[in-house]
Order: sequence, then C-alpha cells, then structure tokens
Amino acid sequence: MINKAGSMVKEGWTGPGSRDATIKPLTLVEDGLHIDIGAKGMYEWWYFDAHFETGHTLVVFFHAANPNPGMGGKPGVEIVLLRPDGKKTHAFVPYGKPDFTASRDKADVKAGANYLRVEQSEGELPRYEIYINEKDLGCHLTYRAEVNGWKPGTGVSQFGNLGYFAWVVPFARASVEGTITDGSNTIPVRGVGYHDHNWLNFQFPTIIDYWMWGRIYSEHYTMSYAFIQCNKKMDNYAVKVLMLAEGREAILSTGEFDFIKQDFEYNPGAKHSYPKKLTIRVPDELEANLVVKEVLEAEDMLNNFSPVLRFIAKNILRLKPGYFRLASDFDIKVTRGAKTVKETGTTLHEIVMFKSAE
Repeated sequence: MINKAGSMVKEGWTGPGSRDATIKPLTLVEDGLHIDIGAKGMYEWWYFDAHFETGHTLVVFFHAANPNPGMGGKPGVEIVLLRPDGKKTHAFVPYGKPDFTASRDKADVKAGANYLRVEQSEGELPRYEIYINEKDLGCHLTYRAEVNGWKPGTGVSQFGNLGYFAWVVPFARASVEGTITDGSNTIPVRGVGYHDHNWLNFQFPTIIDYWMWGRIYSEHYTMSYAFIQCNKKMDNYAVKVLMLAEGREAILSTGEFDFIKQDFEYNPGAKHSYPKKLTIRVPDELEANLVVKEVLEAEDMLNNFSPVLRFIAKNILRLKPGYFRLASDFDIKVTRGAKTVKETGTTLHEIVMFKSAE
C-alpha cells in the first residue's frame, strides 16, 4: 500500500507504518532508464561517488536529463574531482540526444565515448564499470557491490499534483578500483564507493527547502539515509528514509526515525549555517551520531548560474542555494534483540539548501 504522509505527500512504504516489513533486493531493471529522454519537465540521473586511499574524492553523474538550472533537461556527463589539498574541478559536458543512449532493462548508458555498464550473475552482487574522459578529467573504475540494492518501499514519493520523486540505491557500499585522470596524470586508486539513481518531474526548489543525506560505513554495518525538508506547499512535511545493512543484507528500511540537528555554524562560502552535529535515532533499534570535523566543500550555488538565472533565483524566487560536503566522526549503536553493538569511524555526508535549515 501507499501511506499518506501529511495532507499532501504520499510515500511508498509497504508497511506497517512508514517502514518496510519485507526488504527485497533491487532487480537490474530498476537501475535502467525510466523517463523519455527529451520529455519536457522530466529529469533522471545515475550518481556514483568514491573516496580513495590517495585522499581524492570523485563524483560522477550520467544525466539522461540534468535537473540543474541552466542545464535543465540536457543529457550529458558530469564529473567532480576533489583533491587531497582541497582544490576542486567540476565539469558538465552536454551531449545531443543522438549521442546519448540508455537501456530500460539495466544500467547500460553511453554518452559519446563515455559509458556505464553492469554485470551480475545469479545469486551474486553486481559489478559496475564506469568510464569518463572529458576536459582533462576522467576515470575508469570498477565498483564491486558489498551490500544488496535497496529502495524505500516502492521507491517513489508523490507530492500532491506537483510531481513525484523516485530514489533507488543499487549499492550503498562497494569496493572501488581503477584509475582517475587529472590533467596529464593518470592515478591508480582504490577505495570505497556508492551509487544511487533518481528520476523526477519537478524542479527541486518548487517543493523542497533543503535536504541532508549520507552514509555510514563501519566494520559490520552500512547505513544510508536522507532527510528532505519540504516547503509550505507540502505543509512543511519532512520525507525521511533510512536503510541499515548488516554485512550484505539490509535489516532495516524505515522513515520512522528522529533526525536531530545541533550546533549550527555559519559558513561564508555557502552563505548558510550548517549543523555540526547530527543524531539519527530509531528507538530501541539504532542510534548514530555524526560530529563534523572538516568542511570539505562549501559553495554558494548561485555562482554556477548564468547572470539572468542568478537574478531570478535571488531577487524573484528568493532562493539561497548552498552546498556542503562534510567529513565527520561517527559512532553507531545497533540493537537487535538482546544484543547491542557499538562501532565508530569517519564518514562523508552532504547538504543542499535552498532555504535555511535552522
């Protein structure tokens, strides 16, 4: 069933309540193309990231239709390289519709010479390969999933008559190996990575004030979460999703958790305040605390807009889009029956804001 949330938002939990009693691994088709490329007002992308032992962080998007202002609806590839010294390079390269193809049966995407593909044997976890070679930036990486694919309920949230948002996570955790290209340098890398896939039919700022999302990787557990704060059009409802896996198996899929933001600090780069501490709590089952130790990126997203779009966003829509990538220490406590396990580590997480989160 689809549960009503607030007066307008309908989430896809299968129940009971805002959680899933049965958690089924994703099928390959769920990571295939869902929209019609070129259809007005529809957006879809495949997202990959990786953090490497070299200290580099890499983010790659394959866009069937980019949702960002100025690039809205354009197919293409996007790559972000954050170096150990904190310097970042970011490029989006659009492709014409004839040069962009994507299968509806599985993740098999091509944009010019760039590609994304997947292989999966019966009973095994998937193996993904991505290749990008653009503007002195690139990568050739293999992701070997370590956790079953997951989606919260049906994976789709409906926002009244204003649109829908779909989110599936083919793997929340994978080992990653290959090379990255930075100018004339080809760098061998190994690390840990993540992949999710989204499609929707509205512009984020029309419904959403801000969202926070991230993962936790500890010795025995993997956690993926998102907190999406809707605006007054949706009665200020917060969409919450969380997955907890032990080893390969997802053991918890829920929207029933406390999400506590504390110790806000203003950052002039993003022109927003961010919470230096997050607490995520599912009573009697899970508690995770994240304490920020470093701001890796803080960006005023208006700087990426054209002058006209910047004027409209700032003066007419009254938007203040800001972005954070944060490095935090975490502790996690998992209770199952009479057994409680505590683990610690470090993690990366992100915030996108169109309005204040305080």
